[in-house]
Amino acid sequence: MKIGLRVLLGYFLIVAVAALLLVNVFVQQVKPGVRQAMEDTLADTANVLAELASDDLLAGRIHEGQFAGRIRAMGQREIGARIWGQPKHAPSYRITVTDARGIVVYDSAGRDMGRDNSRWNDVHRTLRGQYGARSTRDDPDDEMSSVMYVAAPIRDGQGRIAGVLTVSKPNRSIQPFIERSQDVILRWGWVLLGSALLVGLLVAWWLSRQLAGLRRYADAVSAGQRASLPERGIEKPAGEFADLGRALESMRRQLDGKQYVEHYVHSLTHELKSPLAAIRAAAELLESPLPDADRARFAASIGSQSRRMATMVDKLLALAEVEHRQRIERPESLDIAALAREVADDAASHGQVAQVRVEVEAGEGLPDLLGDPFLLRRLLANLVDNAIDFSPVGGVVEVRLQVAGDALAIEVGDRGPGIPDYALERVFERFYSLPRPDGGIRSSGLGLNFVAEIAKLHGGEASLANRDGGGAIARVVLPIG
Repeated sequence: MKIGLRVLLGYFLIVAVAALLLVNVFVQQVKPGVRQAMEDTLADTANVLAELASDDLLAGRIHEGQFAGRIRAMGQREIGARIWGQPKHAPSYRITVTDARGIVVYDSAGRDMGRDNSRWNDVHRTLRGQYGARSTRDDPDDEMSSVMYVAAPIRDGQGRIAGVLTVSKPNRSIQPFIERSQDVILRWGWVLLGSALLVGLLVAWWLSRQLAGLRRYADAVSAGQRASLPERGIEKPAGEFADLGRALESMRRQLDGKQYVEHYVHSLTHELKSPLAAIRAAAELLESPLPDADRARFAASIGSQSRRMATMVDKLLALAEVEHRQRIERPESLDIAALAREVADDAASHGQVAQVRVEVEAGEGLPDLLGDPFLLRRLLANLVDNAIDFSPVGGVVEVRLQVAGDALAIEVGDRGPGIPDYALERVFERFYSLPRPDGGIRSSGLGLNFVAEIAKLHGGEASLANRDGGGAIARVVLPIG
């Protein structure tokens, strides 16, 4: 399982458990909270009504007195209220009054007249000077049938308890408010879980994106490819991913430097063996008496081999500089057609010696190319010089520039002997070279490798193939913009 998914699942699990616990606590507290508020209201109401009913109870006219008349009038009222979205048309109170023995002497509903209520907590406790309240189901099997009863004492002039007034209210009357509160809490609980999931997805995506960029970078480096540290890994100097990215970059540079030196020392010593052996042999022969013609030939050989070694070292240094770069630091916009014509003009003297012409064909409206002018000039110069070396006397080196989709194609072709099939896959290898058509000394084998590295540095690629009708054509495709 990917680390991003693990983080997402762990984060969501923690938030989900916390949210469910929180919602459960809220939901469980809604019903008791609402009922507590109702009980508080009923207690106030019971005490107010107990004071209003005291005169009629003490006078023995509680059932026909003014208090009973006002209660009957209250029951006929049309309230017409809408409380938090719930309609209320009539009062839902029921009022009972018992005497000092707990016998019902007044019932606003007219149901329990004469019943002994002294065993119920509301009356029983109140008659003993305590706070009396209870909640009882009318139907033992129906939770929604419960009714809350709150009592208050009715006292005579000496402060003795002469009776008890109980106010009752069905709990179902507050059920809509409980359900509404629970619905709101549950709804926002789901919103919380959804938000947590969204945040978790974003965090997991960001984490996976950061790690994936660093992983691709590490894979590319381990595969020996040119790779740049992802910008998002170093865009915030204080971030842990920035530190990790810089550590990877530092490690790559140190390893690259060590391996690079070892590789080039090995390659250079291998390639220098041949010219050094030729120089040593010529020098040994020059130490003995020789005809002037042989002496001149061996001296020329020493000069030729020394120049070959100098050229090889120079090209290796240039190639090392390109290969070590991971990106073009300051790319410039340049006219590739004008650059190709300048390279052709520079190669005119080489072509004149070889009796080869260089022609440039550039399509109309070529876009500017973004890159390193010096390196692109070296790329073109290497391709043109290589084509001149392999062109026959009187031949023409054709440089063609054209747009290929969203890229620019540079083609340099000659009419020489072409490339043997066995060499097609190796021409871009370092130090691999083919004999010149005129039997001349092989090149350093670094020119085409240099071209390929410059193309890669610019995000493009280089290829070499045989042409129809004879000769070879080198093709470099570079992205535009």
